[in-house]
Amino acid sequence: MTESSHTFSSEKKIRVFIADDHDMVRIGLKAMLSVPDIEVVGEAGTGEDAVNFLLNNDVDVAILDVRMPRGDGLNALGRIKLEKPELPVLMLSTYDNPTYIARAVAFQAQGYLLKSCSREELLDAIRKAARGENIWTRDELRRVAGGLATPRMAADVDIPLTQRESEVLKQLANGLTNKEIAQILNISYETVKEHVQHILRKIGVTHRTQAAVWAVKNRLV
Repeated sequence: MTESSHTFSSEKKIRVFIADDHDMVRIGLKAMLSVPDIEVVGEAGTGEDAVNFLLNNDVDVAILDVRMPRGDGLNALGRIKLEKPELPVLMLSTYDNPTYIARAVAFQAQGYLLKSCSREELLDAIRKAARGENIWTRDELRRVAGGLATPRMAADVDIPLTQRESEVLKQLANGLTNKEIAQILNISYETVKEHVQHILRKIGVTHRTQAAVWAVKNRLV
């Protein structure tokens, strides 16, 4: 299959890439995704092949199986996000494993779906991811908080966040982008970015997703 040459818009198909080491799973997924607004533009059976395709082709959403040969899906996710941090990636797995989910959060996946999910749940997740939305729920973030803990996150200490930093953190934990936070709080985008960096440093984490987990764990949202 070849990638579409069109630019993503609400009027064109969402270009989806699928990586799974089982042929029958890929065939099944393509059948499930046979809808007017979605087009499967590429597929792979290994983590390495997935990385190679995604770093060299433009897609709107990538779906990665967790367990694959030659670089599992989570390792592939980490490598892809280093090069294309804005690419929406959904993890798809047979395993309801908190460690896998925590790693998916840490590597900034858009969400984690089980292969037992319904067709509508899968389609809804793809459409949300294509719009740049995060499909993580508060329950999922709370569940994996321990897996993402750092020494400071694990300790019951008082973090001296300013009122504005607390407001930014609450919006961040709700899955909003810096641009959306700026609009809601009526402050500049650059100011939001500065607040986010201060928040990450104060609570001792490196990713905004970890900050979101910390906020949920400490009942700030």
